[in-house]
Amino acid sequence: MLRRWMFPSHPDGTASLLARELGITGIVAALLTARGLSTAEEAALFLDPKLASLRSPEEIPGITRAAERILAAIASGERITLYGDYDVDGVTSVTILTRYLRAAGARAECFIPERAAEGYGLSEAGVSRCLAESRPELVVAVDCGTNSRAEALQLREAGCDLVVLDHHEPDAENVADLCDALVNPKFGAGFHYLCSAGIAFKLCHALQKSRPVPGLDLRDYLDLVAVGTVADIVPLIGENRIFVKAGLRRLEHSRWPGLQALLHVSGATAPFDPSDVGFKLGPRINAAGRLASAAEALSLLLTDDMDEAFRIAARLDLQNRERQAVEREVTLQAEEWVEAHFDPARHATIVAGRRDWHQGVVGIVASRISRRWHRPTLIIGFDDSGTGKGSGRSIEGLPLVEALGRCSGLLDAFGGHDMAAGLSLQESRLDDLREHFERAARELLSDEDLIPRLRLDAELDLGLADEAWLETQEQLAPFGTANAQPILFSRGVTPLTAPKVLKEKHLRLDLRSAGGRRQAIWFNGALDELPRPPWDVAYSVNRNTWQGRDEAQIQIVAVRSCVANAA
Repeated sequence: MLRRWMFPSHPDGTASLLARELGITGIVAALLTARGLSTAEEAALFLDPKLASLRSPEEIPGITRAAERILAAIASGERITLYGDYDVDGVTSVTILTRYLRAAGARAECFIPERAAEGYGLSEAGVSRCLAESRPELVVAVDCGTNSRAEALQLREAGCDLVVLDHHEPDAENVADLCDALVNPKFGAGFHYLCSAGIAFKLCHALQKSRPVPGLDLRDYLDLVAVGTVADIVPLIGENRIFVKAGLRRLEHSRWPGLQALLHVSGATAPFDPSDVGFKLGPRINAAGRLASAAEALSLLLTDDMDEAFRIAARLDLQNRERQAVEREVTLQAEEWVEAHFDPARHATIVAGRRDWHQGVVGIVASRISRRWHRPTLIIGFDDSGTGKGSGRSIEGLPLVEALGRCSGLLDAFGGHDMAAGLSLQESRLDDLREHFERAARELLSDEDLIPRLRLDAELDLGLADEAWLETQEQLAPFGTANAQPILFSRGVTPLTAPKVLKEKHLRLDLRSAGGRRQAIWFNGALDELPRPPWDVAYSVNRNTWQGRDEAQIQIVAVRSCVANAA
């Protein structure tokens, strides 16, 4: 798919000023300003994210009330149930709170709803089973609950108090008046980027400040916070950046047998980066909740028995392989539907659903299709009764929850973020949803929004994309949402030999620029027709370790005919 190349621009001299004040190179300063950092203080914190820079947890609205209610429950010996979501963020958040509260002497139990039978978050069925099995006097809803008014009333009628720790978008009709405390950074105070793992850590910090647990080191939880934060694809800015950088270092010496076992079965090796979480740890934790019950993933992270941890990790690894097979099949069928029904010249959205699509993988499939076609995408799996559960993924410019809100009359339920959301509806309304979602997207998006953009960070001669550049680039890590790995561009690049095709779809290229000669890999590059050289080349530079030796690997993102003075 053709992409519009978006070149960086720094006309106000901010980058030059940062370079002088911080003693950094011009290209690093330019990359910092492209990330919205305009002062030396902001840039210095970004380059050196320290735990000492974490703000006071009490700055988050509601967290003081939440801590007070939980401390009162501990003091009086009340039964506390941590009710979490079945994804990585939910499981790691529940793990953090359970470990902390038990260390503090609380009677703390856990509850994770069954995806297929009880649905996401606080649901009537999930709350009913939770009340019957755990008989809680206080429920702490984690990674869910902000807008669950019916379920909050259900708990109140059962004589159970409620504290909500969540980061999903709040409705005007939320549960603030029905619970003891609602902690959601979307309500302000500058913590909007936190996921539930970060909120759980901040609450533990508040609890520890009020009533310290002797011998407990909150830093031990940072690897769990990092796993939840990276896996939930929240922006790696502000305190998330601090959590992830410190947590990945902690992961190298994790005290939790479950994480140690996961690292082993996944083949991840130190030093760890967000890709190890996103592609190795996260999918194995998620696999349990997608295909069966997330309770096993929670058991893995809560066990202190190394043998048990390795047994559970092996089962999760097997479930992940099964999940991959199911995902491939549903993706293939969804792509066939898209090829037959979607016209990129006419349609602004993709909405597809079928009865035999496993509801546990629809989010992954939606993500794949949205990335390929650059369209807001809803993928829905329906059960035999015609009740569907689906996931949506969006593109820049379309806040997904707002778009779904314009279709709310057709939906049984929905919720989530601007870029990802969940929904449920009846199969009989699928065609109507397709029509209404298309109309909502047309109202919110421009034609230009439907053309994918390739945002370029900086110009670098290809010959300088070497090991020294890797060291320069490392100053900006860890990379993720809102802090992507730099995409560089070089002009006037020519191939020295004909590209070599690998595995029928990838290309290996031997390239020359004014600064020297470099080899590059272009994944799926053989699927596109190369323009006549010379080329403008967009690429990333990655660290490739081979036989104990690190070298820079150039990974092509896009190639076009050379355009003089393109920026």
